[in-house]
Amino acid sequence: MTAPVHVVGAGLAGSECAWQLARRGVPVVLHEMRPARPTGAHRTADCAELVCSNSFRSDDPEHAAGLLKREMEALDSLVLAAARAHAVPAGAALAVDRLRYAAEVTGRLAALGNVELRRGEITELPAGDVVLATGPLTSPALAERLGSLLGTEYLYFYDAIAPIVDGETLDLDRMFRASRWGKGEGDDYLNSPLDRDAYLAFHRALVEAETMPLHEFESALFFEGCLPIEELARRGVETLRYGPMKPVGLAGPDGRRPWAVVQLRQEDLARSQYNLVGFQSRMKWPDQQRIFRLLPGLEGAEFVRLGQVHRNTFVNAPRHLDATYRLRAHPRVRLAGQITGVEGYLESAATGLAAALYLLLERRGGGVEPLPATTALGALARHLTESDPERFQPANINYGLFEPLEPLPRRAERRGAFVARAARDLAAWRARCGL
Repeated sequence: MTAPVHVVGAGLAGSECAWQLARRGVPVVLHEMRPARPTGAHRTADCAELVCSNSFRSDDPEHAAGLLKREMEALDSLVLAAARAHAVPAGAALAVDRLRYAAEVTGRLAALGNVELRRGEITELPAGDVVLATGPLTSPALAERLGSLLGTEYLYFYDAIAPIVDGETLDLDRMFRASRWGKGEGDDYLNSPLDRDAYLAFHRALVEAETMPLHEFESALFFEGCLPIEELARRGVETLRYGPMKPVGLAGPDGRRPWAVVQLRQEDLARSQYNLVGFQSRMKWPDQQRIFRLLPGLEGAEFVRLGQVHRNTFVNAPRHLDATYRLRAHPRVRLAGQITGVEGYLESAATGLAAALYLLLERRGGGVEPLPATTALGALARHLTESDPERFQPANINYGLFEPLEPLPRRAERRGAFVARAARDLAAWRARCGL
């Protein structure tokens, strides 16, 4: 218990992993290459900086993401404690003021006496127990080292970041505040409504926009849950109206449902910045500014950040990971975060939490029992280790990853059954493991 664990990467997974280990008496050396080696997506040197969205998705306790939050909070998650402390209104979702959130995580880690934060790029894996949590933006040198260690090429896909606008530059007279179906406070989102003609003009502009080229040696592989807005538009003229621009559950000031709508979610408590929900993009920046200013209320918008695309790196987890996140060929090395093949902030932090608990149990001696696949934490590992390696793709938490319910309840009762079973089985697992 006295030898330090080297956690490489102070993103969501690495920060959560370091917290879980250190607060249970295991010393941690937390390595972070920023700011000495910046990335194209990060803006600060803080731990757990959110670079794509400020949302941890649904907070509904019967939603799979909501269930995963409850399980992590039962195990004293730092990531979620900081999120609760700096939450901003987001309807049924948990969203945060990203700068205050990252500062909170950084400060709480620094307050632990047995966490040493080392700045600088790691190109070789340290000796001893290592948790590699470098995320989707793993540096090329370390990615190459891990690739040689595994003896196989990486899988990869492209992930895109949504634009953020300055709230003071929006024309609020052309927009309205409302949450879909009136959830949350009812006015958590700004909505830009489009009639049919405006929608068709916007769709045409997206389809004709110039996009940033991909490297010739890389194919355009996008995660289906985070497709660039222009890629969605190319799938058909109605695709956006059934996706990020769906008007269902929203009524304008006149009481009628718009033909299509763009929702803007606040980025900070001051309501000074707004994120265009679902509008991740790899269009060239002049085209982004021109096209997004076609939206009602955004004609004079100033962009704090424009959309961009980056390559996400992840391993073929079914080939390389066991159920406790260890590399099969190198069991002193564990992976956590998006590099494992999970998708999303919440899921990344969850793998860091689970990897830390497994390492703790291993150091205590005796067997290490994996989390049951009837829990959200265990279901993520089930996806990573039991999927078909020939068709493996990243996934967010969803009930399709869990062990099936037996007998299968009626549809209306299934979510509650999943939640009840997960709570029971997680409590029993914790009791058996002394956690």
